[in-house]
Amino acid sequence: MNKGKLIVFSAPSGSGKTTIVRHLLAQPELNLEFSISAATRSPRGEEQHGKDYYFMSIDEFKKHIKAEDFVEWEEVYRDNFYGTLKSEVERIWAMGKNVIFDIDVAGGLRIKRKFPEETLAVFVKPPSIDELKIRLKNRSTESDEKINMRIAKASVELATAPQFDTIIKNYDLDTAKAEAYELVKKFIS
Repeated sequence: MNKGKLIVFSAPSGSGKTTIVRHLLAQPELNLEFSISAATRSPRGEEQHGKDYYFMSIDEFKKHIKAEDFVEWEEVYRDNFYGTLKSEVERIWAMGKNVIFDIDVAGGLRIKRKFPEETLAVFVKPPSIDELKIRLKNRSTESDEKINMRIAKASVELATAPQFDTIIKNYDLDTAKAEAYELVKKFIS
């Protein structure tokens, strides 16, 4: 099978990585396809199975772990699993496209370790923890308890930034999008 490139975007929740990834997916010359992650959480808002995530039960997810069906997986929060199915990467490569990931920090680093030559690992850094908290509250999708869990995790995730190939500081979204575009364009050429 012809292997494409793997482009990983990781960051604490609320850093803007999803917005940047959507921007890159809208650029046809980059030949990108979104890697749909598997998750054991419930859909949020308008999220759809097979488009945003492959939503699974915890038992179903654990069967996939046992069968070694994942490129990477993580129990991000207690009983809250996320992972990338091998079949998802193979599906995208079979289309002749490059895979773009919007995944947590630990998962992003696992992909980089597994495919060091094919992977560009990008960390999106928020302006501050306070700004992150504001962004998460403005989403209005989670309880204060969940937001506080994400903020606590963000401090740990920020410490991993130097392990990535590059860091994009998302102080201004348009600048961050332009920087991401140039990085990806250079990597795939």
